[in-house]
Amino acid sequence: MTVLVAGIGNIFLGDDAFGVEVVRRLAGRPLPDGVQVVDFGIRGFDLAHALMDSPSTAVLVDATPRGGQPGTLYLLEAAVDSARPAVDPHSMDPATVLRLVDALGGRPPRVLVVGCEPAALDLDDEGHMGLSPPVEAAVDEAVRMIESLVADLEGSSA
Repeated sequence: MTVLVAGIGNIFLGDDAFGVEVVRRLAGRPLPDGVQVVDFGIRGFDLAHALMDSPSTAVLVDATPRGGQPGTLYLLEAAVDSARPAVDPHSMDPATVLRLVDALGGRPPRVLVVGCEPAALDLDDEGHMGLSPPVEAAVDEAVRMIESLVADLEGSSA
């Protein structure tokens, strides 16, 4: 079993740092062999190349605005939409990263997204460091969710 757990986000944009904080906490915990935890931050091209290495499953951890209550966690299965417009290197969100992998001729592995509904994505010129209270409260639950997901993946590959 190989699993890439990828934290995504910008620590200078408030709740956008959710994925980065989750993988920071997850990195200090015992995980099965074959599980790689990486903070990709805003390095979308690096993430695309890691996905090209084709682990059996990739788990992207990111702030995911879907209209729910701030701090709500989501588990989604991502799909590549190759019919979407070309890749914009200035906007490397997870969907764009998956399109880049597709455009480079890669076959993204199974991709799951552990997302959290943000309360504040600070998009002004000033930026903002630190998670909002509801998103901060969801970080440990996201760590447990990922540990459970990894255990399920390990069990299904045995």
